[in-house]
Amino acid sequence: MLRLITDFDGPIIDVSERYYRVYQFCLEKTRRRDQDVKQLEKAEFWRLKRSRVSEQEIGTLSGLDAEQAQVFSQLRRQTVHTQPYFEYDTLAPTAVAALEKVQQAGIDLAVLTMRRVRELEFAFNQHNLARFFPKNRCFCLSNDYVKTRDVDDKPLLMARALAELPPAEHTWMVGDTEADTIAAKTHNVKVMGVLSGIRDRAQLELHQPDLIVKDLREAVEFIQSQSWQQVS
Repeated sequence: MLRLITDFDGPIIDVSERYYRVYQFCLEKTRRRDQDVKQLEKAEFWRLKRSRVSEQEIGTLSGLDAEQAQVFSQLRRQTVHTQPYFEYDTLAPTAVAALEKVQQAGIDLAVLTMRRVRELEFAFNQHNLARFFPKNRCFCLSNDYVKTRDVDDKPLLMARALAELPPAEHTWMVGDTEADTIAAKTHNVKVMGVLSGIRDRAQLELHQPDLIVKDLREAVEFIQSQSWQQVS
């Protein structure tokens, strides 16, 4: 059996608008009433995020002083994974077509995400995605899980997934961050980084995934090409 374990945000969901709206909100909340700030354009903001420029540095580049930038960073961390901001998430352009191709090919499909149960269910309902992921193929955080760091928490989630899933002859992980690569490599799972998420190529390369591809569709096409080669 061939299995694909995919991250959610990045390969399937485009979070850039949510992150940008939270940035705008936090900048407005943090600045003094009489203070001129420089709100970054979305493209520039997202470029900075993908290259892992810190929240404090983004605040500074937006015209906040050092103390304000720290407050801005804390407020952003408290806000980015809350409602109503999840409503700004959109489907990655080729994601649904890629998921349909996976189903049609009979590839076992699971999702492995740092979203909490309620956050994943909201997105499933919003974008009609539950049809691709039965409950026994969904691996996410409980609503009361105390997060530490993604690079520490995601390998634990991967361990749970591999323990609960039936054996597969070949397994690939697809994700958009270093946490995905680390989680996969910790458990000897082959991993592809996608450029459709919150890390750029330079950041993905630092952790040496087996392959870097444009998006989930390209990842699925590669997996299918590999499976055909193995059959032939």
